[in-house]
Amino acid sequence: MSVTIAVAVFIISYIFIMSEKINRALVALAGGVLLLLTGVYGWEDAVTSYIDWDTVALLFAMMVLVAITKKTGVFSYIAIWLAKIVKGQPVPLMVGIGFLTATGSALLDNVTTVLLFVPVILTLTNLLQLPSLPYLITIILTANIGGTATLIGDPPNIMIGQAVPHLTFISFLQHTAPIAALLFVLVMIILSFLFRKQLKKIDDHRIQELMKMEESSYLVKSPLLYQSLSILILTIVGFLLHPVFHIDLTIIALCGAILLLIISEKEVEAETVFQQVEWVTLFFFIGLFMLVGGLEEVGVIDELARSIMMLTEGDMTYTALLLLWVSGIFSGIVDNIPFVAAMIPVIKEFETYGMANLDPLWWSLALGACLGGNGTLIGASANVVVAGLADAQNKPIGFVKFMLYGIPVVILSLIITTIYIYFRYLLPFQQPL
Repeated sequence: MSVTIAVAVFIISYIFIMSEKINRALVALAGGVLLLLTGVYGWEDAVTSYIDWDTVALLFAMMVLVAITKKTGVFSYIAIWLAKIVKGQPVPLMVGIGFLTATGSALLDNVTTVLLFVPVILTLTNLLQLPSLPYLITIILTANIGGTATLIGDPPNIMIGQAVPHLTFISFLQHTAPIAALLFVLVMIILSFLFRKQLKKIDDHRIQELMKMEESSYLVKSPLLYQSLSILILTIVGFLLHPVFHIDLTIIALCGAILLLIISEKEVEAETVFQQVEWVTLFFFIGLFMLVGGLEEVGVIDELARSIMMLTEGDMTYTALLLLWVSGIFSGIVDNIPFVAAMIPVIKEFETYGMANLDPLWWSLALGACLGGNGTLIGASANVVVAGLADAQNKPIGFVKFMLYGIPVVILSLIITTIYIYFRYLLPFQQPL
């Protein structure tokens, strides 16, 4: 009976999350509470075993850091500075926006990055009388590609990094950043070609208006500017030095957030900062972990792992490539966060079937989930955020219209990633010692 309840609650919750008719955090939490009410597991199990508080706390800390830094106007300054550097030329501007988004997504996280840059980009495209769609699609695609590069860039990577302690910030830079950089270059070449007719030369009058803008006027030159940038940089350096000092990433992020809250209290009240934290996202994670915990409690995760092992007969090459493509396809259909949450315990189960080195599987899951998120507008949290911001400004992104660009990019990304994974991780398994 417990199995039926856990699976039914998970599937129904998933359907409602996909439909987006009810707030996804409410759906996930309602599903989790239903599992508690039906006795699938107890409250103590949910809190101590299934909810990954490390992931929730790390996301919270990064949200606090960015919420305070945003008040300095530094992100608007960067966007306008970039537009002036390329003199408002449409294609170079698109490439520059893509680079900014990818870099920001790697260093902050892709949801936060799009929240910062989309309003500024919409203002710039209105000023220059440029179509917004090419830029919005560029932001979505590069946010997910850039987020693939680091441990903190995309929520799925954060979840994997917290679940597998030896996969550090440096590990992600070494293993996912190279392929992310290659894909970024290829995607920007493709987008520049596809949008070349829409991004025609603009009037000199519009360019003059842009060049007259003072980007420094957007910058709030106060102690908060130097405090927030310094602590943000120190936090990222702390992530990089994790293998040296062995301090948990969550602790590093929380120390940075709390320190900035304390020293900036005179300029920004803590209550104001906390109001800007994306609580919906955090509670969505908590509910999600509870839903997946229900499947784990009744043995569905074990059975899924056993089925995959039977299908691939325990062959590392088949298992890793199957995981890559399944992750990529499913992450395009549904949000990649719940998919990864469900797959993490499945991969851990593979150890009990004799797989000693699971790293190729972890990299396959991370790359497939992050890159597959580009398939549709509901494939990743960043996509949903961009679509919402665009709608609010009467610049809607059509669901099918986006797929015409997103699906080819995903297929290309998965083909190239298949080659990368095979030669970097799988071929050594086939070589005689």
